[in-house]
Amino acid sequence: MHFIVIERFRGGDPVPVYRRFKERGRMMPEGVGYAGSWVAGDFRFCVQIMECESRELLDRWVANWSDLVDFEIVPAMTSAEAAAAIAPRL
Repeated sequence: MHFIVIERFRGGDPVPVYRRFKERGRMMPEGVGYAGSWVAGDFRFCVQIMECESRELLDRWVANWSDLVDFEIVPAMTSAEAAAAIAPRL
């Protein structure tokens, strides 16, 4: 499964997040994969694409960061998967 993860830095401050990342890495449990991320030019938020078999695994990763970040997590699919799902309705 893929998830779109929107991270909003608490207090609008990305420095504590980057500091922890520098010291400890991504801190992902076994079974969670990182596909890529993009950060807003003004550092208000970050969007990541994560991969794992269950939301519960992703929640373990979120727990490592929830003191510094507010998360919005959206289950996602690839564009090809979306096109296949919509095709019968076209």
